[in-house]
Amino acid sequence: MRSITTFDIQYAHRFYNFKGEAQYLHGHTGTLTIEVKDTVNMGVNMVYPCNEIKKIAWNVLKNFDHALILRHDDPLLPAILGVYEAQGIRNGAPTNTMKGPAFRTELATAHPDCRVVVTKETMTVEGMIKIVYHLLKDQLNIVKLTFRSGDNTASECFEVDRTIDRCPCCGITMGENGICPKCGCRKK
Repeated sequence: MRSITTFDIQYAHRFYNFKGEAQYLHGHTGTLTIEVKDTVNMGVNMVYPCNEIKKIAWNVLKNFDHALILRHDDPLLPAILGVYEAQGIRNGAPTNTMKGPAFRTELATAHPDCRVVVTKETMTVEGMIKIVYHLLKDQLNIVKLTFRSGDNTASECFEVDRTIDRCPCCGITMGENGICPKCGCRKK
């Protein structure tokens, strides 16, 4: 069975070297749907609490919300960072509170202090799915991701070959010590 959650991400990007309208800097509201598969946890009668899926995903993905996403070789990147430096906001500002932990993977690097994500490939809906899966695959049993941005939608299914040890009281992933980090329940 699956638990499914959806949330929106506001971002700006462009397709560097693309021959079309998307070569210009523009913004989107993207909708990400995460489907998690596992057995139904008999203690709480669900696969995984959707609000917990959202918390786990949002902790990392909030770096994409209200962010500028540019490919690593885009000439706008140093220009943007230069302007941010001149404004004194490259290393953060007191109003920049919606940021997650910085990350660096083979597909993307988040610079949360300046609301910029640098990608290896052009940020398309397909590219976002690759990045999201790479960031969350070890925390959730993701069986399907769908990302819609403007008129574009992509979806990919993934194989799941494990179960996650979940709390019988609240349904979230048990801590390594066998104690639930949310409610303190001990697994029997």
